[in-house]
Amino acid sequence: MTHDSSTKRTASPERVARVAIRAGLLAGSLDDLSSVRLAGCRCDDCGETSFGERTICPNCGRESVRNIALADHGTLWTYTVVRHRPPGDYRGPDPFAPFGLGLVEMPDGLRVMSPIDCPVDQLQVGLALTFRARVRQDKDGREVVTFSFEPVETGAAS
Repeated sequence: MTHDSSTKRTASPERVARVAIRAGLLAGSLDDLSSVRLAGCRCDDCGETSFGERTICPNCGRESVRNIALADHGTLWTYTVVRHRPPGDYRGPDPFAPFGLGLVEMPDGLRVMSPIDCPVDQLQVGLALTFRARVRQDKDGREVVTFSFEPVETGAAS
C-alpha cells in the first residue's frame, strides 16, 4: 500500500458536534447554550417531578411521564467548599482553586447538586442562583456541555 502525500487530511472548517456531559441530563439545543436547561420529567398520574429524562416514573412506576425542562434558577439550600484537588480525572481549572459545591433547591420541587460559580466567601444558604450551561473540551477534543449555578446578578429580572 502506498501513501500519496497529496491526500493529507486537513482540519475541517465544520464545528465539532457538542455532547451533553451525560445523556438525559440536559434539555434544549446544545448549539444554543441560552436554551439549555436541566432535564426532568413529570408524571401525569402521581404528579412527581424527577431529575433527568425518564420513561417510567421513579415514584409510582407508571409510564405516564413527560420530559420537561426544569427551571433556570434556584436557591442555595446547603453547600460545601472543596478545598483540595479531587482525585482521579479532575477537569477543573489548573492550577486548582477551591470551589463551592451546593445543593440547589429548584422551584420544580427538586434539589440538585451542582458546582456554584462564585468566590467561596460569597457562598451562603439562601443565595439566589441562576443556571448556566458551559462548554469545555474533553481529552479527545469534543465539546462537552456541562453546567453550574451562579449568583443572580443584582437588579436582574428573575
